[in-house]
Amino acid sequence: MKKQIYKKSNKHSKRPAIRLFGLFAALFGIALGMYTFFPLVSYELYIKPAFASQSFAAPIPKTTIITQDYIQSLLKNTAASLSRIGSSSQSWLPATYKEMAITTQMSSYNLSIPTLGIDNADVSTIDNNVDIHLVHFPGTAIPPEKGNAAIFGHSTLPQWFDPKNYKAIFATAHTLKLGDIINITVNNRVYTYKIMNISIIDPDNTSYLSQDTDGSYVSIVTCTPPGTTWKRLIVKAKLETN
Repeated sequence: MKKQIYKKSNKHSKRPAIRLFGLFAALFGIALGMYTFFPLVSYELYIKPAFASQSFAAPIPKTTIITQDYIQSLLKNTAASLSRIGSSSQSWLPATYKEMAITTQMSSYNLSIPTLGIDNADVSTIDNNVDIHLVHFPGTAIPPEKGNAAIFGHSTLPQWFDPKNYKAIFATAHTLKLGDIINITVNNRVYTYKIMNISIIDPDNTSYLSQDTDGSYVSIVTCTPPGTTWKRLIVKAKLETN
C-alpha cells in the first residue's frame, strides 16, 4: 500500500499579487479617466474665466454640453496624446511642418511680451525644437515683412509658467488681451505689434499660416487649455505704424 502525502495548497501566497494587480488596475483606470477629462477641467479653471474678461474670436463654446460626441472627442484626444508620449517635442505641430524645408537666411530673432514678463525669447528659423527656443514656421513671413509670421511655443499649467523655460513659456498666454503688445527684435531693431485677435481652434486647423499682404502680422501658436494638447490658442498681432 502506497503512502499518500497530503500537501496543502498555498492559496494565500497568491492573494497579495492579485490584490496588487487589482490596485494597479484601479489606479490606472482613475488616472486614465482624469487624463481624459482634464481638458474640460482645465477649460473651466483657466479658459472660461478668460472669456469673462475679454472677447475671444471663434472660441471653445462658453457653455459646454456633455454629449456622446463630446466624450468621444475627449477619448480621441487622449488616445492621440498617449500615442505621442516619448516622441519628439514637435509632435503636436501639424504634419506639414516636419516636411517643409527651411530656406530663410536669418537664423533667429527675438520676441518679448511685457504683459507676460517674456523678454527677448529666442525664435529660431533653422530648426523645430520647441524645447530649447520658440520656432518660426518656415515659409511664413519674417518680421517686419508683409505677411504673417507663425511662432510656435509650449504651454503648460499656469502655475508652472517660467518666461525663461521654453517648455512653459506660453503657460499664461491665455491671459493676454486685445491691445496688449508683442515686441519683435530683428537685427537689433524693435518692432511693436498690437494684439488684434485671440482665437481657439482645432489642432488640424492651420488657417493661422495664411499670409495677409495688407500688413505685417505675427501669430503665436500654442496648446490649450493649459496642460493639454486638445486645442490651439492663436494670438494674432499687427505691426504698429508710426
